[in-house]
Amino acid sequence: MGIKVRLAILNFLHMGAWGAYLISMGNYFVHIGLASRIGSFYALIGIVSFFTPTIAGIIADRYIQPVRVLGLCHLLCGLGMMVLFYIGGQPDAGMYYSKMYMVYFFCIACYMGSYSLVLSVSYTLLEQENLDTVKHFPSIRVFGSIGFVVLMWITDILNYETTEKQFMLSGIISLLFFLYTFTLPICNHQKQLKHQTLREMFGLNAFGLFKNKELCIFFIFSALLGVNLQIANAYGTPYLSSFSSMAEYADSFAVKHSNILYSLSQISECGCLLLIPFFLKRFGIKAVMLLAMAAWALRFFFMGEGNPGSGLYLLILSMVVYGFAFDFFVISSSIYIDNRAPNNIRSSAQGLFWMMANGVGSSVGSMFAQSVINMNTDVEGKIDWYPSWMSFSVYALIICILFYFMFHTKVEESAESQSDIKASE
Repeated sequence: MGIKVRLAILNFLHMGAWGAYLISMGNYFVHIGLASRIGSFYALIGIVSFFTPTIAGIIADRYIQPVRVLGLCHLLCGLGMMVLFYIGGQPDAGMYYSKMYMVYFFCIACYMGSYSLVLSVSYTLLEQENLDTVKHFPSIRVFGSIGFVVLMWITDILNYETTEKQFMLSGIISLLFFLYTFTLPICNHQKQLKHQTLREMFGLNAFGLFKNKELCIFFIFSALLGVNLQIANAYGTPYLSSFSSMAEYADSFAVKHSNILYSLSQISECGCLLLIPFFLKRFGIKAVMLLAMAAWALRFFFMGEGNPGSGLYLLILSMVVYGFAFDFFVISSSIYIDNRAPNNIRSSAQGLFWMMANGVGSSVGSMFAQSVINMNTDVEGKIDWYPSWMSFSVYALIICILFYFMFHTKVEESAESQSDIKASE
């Protein structure tokens, strides 16, 4: 098999392991009586992203072959998911909140360690075959979105949405991923272990990118935009399921198969990924990021205005614009950072970006979303969703306006251009 096909399978399994439970986990916690703790679980995604992507990147850059680090992350995650499946299967599983919390902390720490590594490994293996990452990676990453959707549908069709079996399914995919990494070629990365400063030894050179004004502002806005990442993941399906209490919507497709409806977001990703090379070449990173920010504002606005009946088209539009919101932010930013970072800290630079976007951003976003939801919850536990979604939409719009005025590139990035920015010693 060619390297593009092999990397497509890698991305399919990697995102499939997450898709098996990420969107439906909120429904599961509602089912076992932990609705008020949903935000704390999704906040863990952000919390572990403060350190695990950076640590994994440092190890991959300096000490251990990146493909082996990638496989180890999924092995540990898969085993942890099996433990979570076992705990979740106990009677009155809601009573085991603290145990489930700690096990999920371990699982998501391992998974997030692999997230940025999948990107850097893909970029490196493509370049070893003299293939342009901007041109070829988006079409490979499409299979990650396909994997996410396929596992979402399997979870829905097997009625795993409100059961612990979604964690078992994720664990199986992660273990398959671990085995698959042994079929991949090694990455020709630089291991300079002699005559290193302490800073170099711990891979802290990537933080030198903050000394460049353009990259510093970009990283800050990555964190601010990252606030949006887990909001819809955490509360999207519980929001759709909340319509089941209304007679006119109880038997609607959106309520009965919220996972399948929500998968339109990832299907939209597939199309939007293929647009990234054109948009980056034609308009540059600033315009692409502005489009992503505007899409986040529309995403939340359509969610608030929609319903499973006459407003179903608005819910569908919300799913469609998600492709622009996510891909034009995460994937375009990743390509931009890869082009700007020196070769010897590429994995560390990806880890730094993910720490800002999914670490600082998602952890703050999860807590912010939970506080907004709580403020709009009455004494009987009923949530007024409309003002919540509108608050999220206004936030995204404000970030979009600030980015327009504050971020400036001296020379817009294109598929052919790469900066010679070096991290300070």
